[in-house]
Amino acid sequence: MVLLTTVIKDKVLGAVKAQLLERSNEIIAANAKDLAAWRGDDQAMYDRLIVNDKKIKLMIKAVEEIISDSDPVGNIIYTHTHPNGLKIENRTAPFGSVMIIYESRPDVTIEAAMVAFKSNNKILLKGGKEAVHSNRILVDCWHQALTKNDLSTDWVQLLELKREETQAFLKNPNRPLDLIVPRGGEGLIAFVKTHAKCPVLISGRGNNFLYVHDDAPWETTVSVIINAKTDKISACNALDKVLINKSLPQLSERLDQLLEKLEEANVIILIDGAVSDALQGKEIAGQDLSSEWSEEYLAMKIAIGLVDDQEEAVTLINQYSGGHSAAIMTQCKEEARLFMDSVDVAAVYHNASTRFTDGGQFGLGAELAISTDKLHHRGPLGLHQLVTNKWYVFGNGQIR
Repeated sequence: MVLLTTVIKDKVLGAVKAQLLERSNEIIAANAKDLAAWRGDDQAMYDRLIVNDKKIKLMIKAVEEIISDSDPVGNIIYTHTHPNGLKIENRTAPFGSVMIIYESRPDVTIEAAMVAFKSNNKILLKGGKEAVHSNRILVDCWHQALTKNDLSTDWVQLLELKREETQAFLKNPNRPLDLIVPRGGEGLIAFVKTHAKCPVLISGRGNNFLYVHDDAPWETTVSVIINAKTDKISACNALDKVLINKSLPQLSERLDQLLEKLEEANVIILIDGAVSDALQGKEIAGQDLSSEWSEEYLAMKIAIGLVDDQEEAVTLINQYSGGHSAAIMTQCKEEARLFMDSVDVAAVYHNASTRFTDGGQFGLGAELAISTDKLHHRGPLGLHQLVTNKWYVFGNGQIR
């Protein structure tokens, strides 16, 4: 593994930025071919496929943030001096070669590659066929930037493989491969875990829950639910489930109000029998939601149920959520802390929308993915998380 200097890495990233600025019309035209060829019915995936002026500006901003960020490689994490005089250091180090498998999302081609590159990792990009034209031109932007700085284009590679070819590659890669990050649905993740021979870092599904405590600030609660559900339905941090404490004051009136706001936002609403029974101004049939609790919608759809207490809410969340994000709405800091300590997810919220689970929003800059694994990292996987560690031991002839 050749360690590049921070200066050369930032020069390459600056050249990528210049390519995005100079070739924005070409990029949008290539993306138009992908949009014209779209034959699916998944609105969330289509939305993620779009590249326009706004999306390119966001890519450029992400590149600028990575350039301004410090180098994550070679930082000393721990030091120790052995009684015999050995000087021992633990430092951050690159993984080596990282593969990311993703669907739609051409912006990932820029953002994932720049996080990998500045952390001194080579990256293999396996994008979906629905974004083939977009990904080709964006990878060419990378190759132009690398070539301009006398570096091999092997640092950023686009793999155009069919499903069977991908399976064969995962089982027997023809080049070094140290880590795989699949970004997509449960089917994709299961496929990669089944066939990969190297570590897989799971960028899991969302299926995020929000629990409404009986002392929740109601107007704020409604605002948070609407935002978390409707702001961006294609995002893995969008809200899918709401659990409401049965002891919430003015329960019937407040349920009517919440459902009205969701209907105004064109959200499809599923409710359990207890919610249906509690409604006054609305007649909506309740149903058994047991088959719904584990489903991630990625659509304008939400499921709402009543629970006896916070303990029941935590149990449901830990059983059915994707391990991504969860929120509690309450005025009681003690109850909030108990909930946040008990819920087994990567990011927990008190009185705020789950839509903030994002590398940029957390101050990490661009992210490679949002990990729902517990090893080696959990949550947004940004520049300073895409490194491993390495021990450096300095001696003068010590023996044991």
